[in-house]
Amino acid sequence: MSFDVSADSYTRFMGRYSEQLAIRFADLAEVRRGQQALDVGCGPGALTAELVRRVGSRAVCAAEPSPQFAAAVRKRLPGVEVRLSPAERLSFPDRLFDVTLAQLVVPFMTDPVAGLHEMGRVTRLGGLVAACVWDHGGGRDPLSVFWRAARELDPAAPGESRPAGVCEGDLARLASAAELGTPEATALTVRVRHRTFEEWWEPFTLGVGSAGAYVASLTTVQRHALRELCWRSLRGAPIVINATAWAVACRI
Repeated sequence: MSFDVSADSYTRFMGRYSEQLAIRFADLAEVRRGQQALDVGCGPGALTAELVRRVGSRAVCAAEPSPQFAAAVRKRLPGVEVRLSPAERLSFPDRLFDVTLAQLVVPFMTDPVAGLHEMGRVTRLGGLVAACVWDHGGGRDPLSVFWRAARELDPAAPGESRPAGVCEGDLARLASAAELGTPEATALTVRVRHRTFEEWWEPFTLGVGSAGAYVASLTTVQRHALRELCWRSLRGAPIVINATAWAVACRI
């Protein structure tokens, strides 16, 4: 996914889903008052905000390689320490956090094993490292309707199913390779309601990620055909999308 977009565009594209997922993910990690938490690859701050709600801003740190996203989180959540840092080179000392989380980040790490290993390094003994990724491989992600329509019109459409971590069992294998102990895998599902078709479609026109880049690459005629096929596939409004993410948690 390309992150050369504004924080607002990314939030409009994925925010409803990532905000709901953050609640389920933080529940899985049993995040609670008194812990020190790190959000790795925080993006515009969906999970960061949920961590702040649970433990307070002074107990939350975030790492993010995108300057515009890091700036957006600093503005949105004063008091949170946000460092400009990739997952593979976290600029925090060893054994600092009780819980270290990465939501929808692993597929975009340059080296997922190194990134997960770093998450383990900065987590206290007895603490928890956890990651979650949309089930792109199984077609249960927020973008599955879009990509099914795109491939019906264009079998060469790229989709989202190739990056690391997006298929069942991937995260557990990566966590084991990163020497994070015995991973516990599960699935987390969220349900998002769009009042109108336009509310669902418009975020795809913002140029975010593979889907946005694909829409931008189409001619006007091709874009209209894709839009119409999506509309027929969704069968009117309101539109309810069930999206599932694979998750893995490791006790250090």
